[in-house]
Amino acid sequence: MFQDLIGNADAGRLLGRLVKNGRIANALLFCGPESVGKRQFAIELARAFVCQSPVGSEACGNCSACNRAGKFEIPVPDTKNKDDFKRVFFSQHPDVGLVVPYNRNILVGAIRDLEYEANFRPYETSVRFFIIDEADKMNDAASNALLKTLEEPSPTSHLILVTSRPDALLQTVLSRCQTIRFEPVPVEAIELYLMNSLAMNGDDARLAARAAAGSIGRAIGTDVEGLRQRRSLMIEVLRSILETRDRAALLKISDVLSDVENRSVFDENMALLQTLIHDVWMLNLGAGHDRLMHPDLASEHARFAEMADERDLRSWLLEIEAVCQQAEVNVNRRIAADALFMKMSA
Repeated sequence: MFQDLIGNADAGRLLGRLVKNGRIANALLFCGPESVGKRQFAIELARAFVCQSPVGSEACGNCSACNRAGKFEIPVPDTKNKDDFKRVFFSQHPDVGLVVPYNRNILVGAIRDLEYEANFRPYETSVRFFIIDEADKMNDAASNALLKTLEEPSPTSHLILVTSRPDALLQTVLSRCQTIRFEPVPVEAIELYLMNSLAMNGDDARLAARAAAGSIGRAIGTDVEGLRQRRSLMIEVLRSILETRDRAALLKISDVLSDVENRSVFDENMALLQTLIHDVWMLNLGAGHDRLMHPDLASEHARFAEMADERDLRSWLLEIEAVCQQAEVNVNRRIAADALFMKMSA
């Protein structure tokens, strides 16, 4: 049920009104930051229509249809099973389907299968729902295949495109969708969920919630001890720049960040460094400790703030953002980190 999902209550209320009024468009676009619950809201919307005992405009959450609608069996992508991803993955309910990427791309075969399936009448209810997760990963061929379905939609089929990068979609696709926008989940809501639902202690929940940058999915999947270790490494970056002025140490940290063990979390480490610099910047500008992402480091950050120049801190944030954008196109992370740290320490 929408009210049971964490955050984005406005989006939940809007979807509830659309269900109540029977005004669901054939194509919806759920856009907003990564891992804020967009796919779960999409599944909940489908549940509201397939539910056997709806409560007002929402699913009951208890009937067989509700339980089956959210259960998908999706294999882990590997080099041997690419063909498995050239289709719609149906949940245990035959009227709720999901298209997911194979590695970095949604395969055109999956969209063609969606087009085929969308022409069938519903099996158990009055409508069918097809969710395209990470829709921005459609290439031009997949997007053009989808247009055929969007231009001539079946009255009994609804499509929900889920994306954190709507600008990557073709304008012709965007123009045919009703957009529902999602926002980052408040830190306090994430923290409470981690403590109440996952039995996380207060310190761990606070750190995971603040590091998640409004992403409930990221917070749930956080390895808190690993996060603390990575945060300590990022603190060493600031210490080596501002306090010890040790460029050799920075190059060693760069080596660690780009090694095999840390390569997959390079972006997360850069984002973590940004939050630390942002805290130092806020203290530099005279903000209180209640404004900090890492309040437990306030005393150390206050020391850094006295050493740092406000203009440097601002430029560092922009430089890190540029590195993160470069990382999306497979640049050499070691070279990028070396160049970043040398520029920051100049």
